[in-house]
Amino acid sequence: MVIRYALEFYIGAIAIVFTAFGIWLALKLSRPKVNTVIVEKQIFLPRPADFTLNEKELEKTGLSTRELEVLQLMADGLSNQEIAAKLYVSLSTIKTHSSKVLEKMDVRRRTQAIDKAKKLNIIP
Repeated sequence: MVIRYALEFYIGAIAIVFTAFGIWLALKLSRPKVNTVIVEKQIFLPRPADFTLNEKELEKTGLSTRELEVLQLMADGLSNQEIAAKLYVSLSTIKTHSSKVLEKMDVRRRTQAIDKAKKLNIIP
C-alpha cells in the first residue's frame, strides 16, 4: 500500500516540512528586535548658592584677570561693544581678549567658553 501512495506520501512530507519552515520563519521575522542602547552622559550637580572661585582651574587655563573679567561679562550676556563701553577700552581690545579667552579655554564659541567656565567654577 505504501508503494501505491508513495508519490502522495513524499509530496505530503515535503508539504509538512515547508509548512513547518514557513511557520518558523514567520515567527522569527515577526518577533520585534530589541536593541539595548546605553547612553553615558555627564551629570552636573547644581552649584551651591555661595560661589567659590576654583583657583587651581583658573591657573590651568592661564586666564589673566582682564580676560576673566571679559569672560564674566560675556556670561552676563553683554555684546563686545557693551563690554568695551563698560571697561572703557576699544572694541578691538575686547575682540582680542575674547579670542584669547576662547583659545585658552580650548573652545570655538562664547557659549562653550561660558559653559566650560561655569563647570570649572571659574565664573558663577
